[in-house]
Amino acid sequence: MQLDRVLILDGGLSNALEDRGLDLSSELWTARLLLDDPGQIAAVHRDYYLAGADVAPTASYQASVPSLVRAGLSQREAERVIVASVELALGVRDEMAASSGRPLLVAASVGPYGAVLADGSEYRGRYGVSATTLRDFHGPRLELLASAGPDLLAVETIPDLDEAEVLVALLDDLGLPAWFSYSVSGDATRAAQPLREAYGALADSTTIVAAGVNCSAPRDVGAAVCTAVEVTGRPAVAYPNLGETWDSRTNTWSGDASFDVTSAAGWIDDGAMLVGGCCRVGPADIASLAGVLGGR
Repeated sequence: MQLDRVLILDGGLSNALEDRGLDLSSELWTARLLLDDPGQIAAVHRDYYLAGADVAPTASYQASVPSLVRAGLSQREAERVIVASVELALGVRDEMAASSGRPLLVAASVGPYGAVLADGSEYRGRYGVSATTLRDFHGPRLELLASAGPDLLAVETIPDLDEAEVLVALLDDLGLPAWFSYSVSGDATRAAQPLREAYGALADSTTIVAAGVNCSAPRDVGAAVCTAVEVTGRPAVAYPNLGETWDSRTNTWSGDASFDVTSAAGWIDDGAMLVGGCCRVGPADIASLAGVLGGR
């Protein structure tokens, strides 16, 4: 997959669903709606495409067979839900591409192991599990997502170099194009490994088409983009959160918003080809971003 133009990503799925009055307090988070009300997820995908997004990540970030089985599904039913997350987005993609004439993409979202723990571990890493456990968790889910035919994979919010090393090997075995983004704090991963080392783990991958940062403070994006491009030799992906801080004990955001769509031009100048927003960034923000970037 060749990135020959800047692509605009969507914003946060959870906040857009909550703005529709939906309760996401269960352990499954947004994935619960794949069971209860998939039409709401489709509506959010549609809203982001209408706002100017070129790519829609699926609602599979926190979906896994083990977590869905814990929620009462059989293994086969759980596997079907994961596949359906991609099929749902593809249906909206085809509908919107036909009406707009724009080439649109679907990226199957692959969240970190910590996301399914629903305890904020994706912002810390260092899960205390073996590489074998991580392979056994990620491998089957990657295969299910790939089987549904997304345009690429969005491996996102990875906090830990150790998990990244497992994922890169699985991605290269799978062979589907992917972007890979860490959650970062300053010049390190959330697990406190230097970003140069973290991006170095991606440099020899045969399938990663872009590397970068997501669900991190906007102030940390620029340096991470530069490091990712320098170390991997690939375009960058950049989609920070709104700038607030997540408290996993109270499940609330606090602090001031600092997401500024005009910053994206600088990220692009430094090598980003995929730009958008993550948690708390909504369709209106993506519309503003699309307006700022214009014909890039």
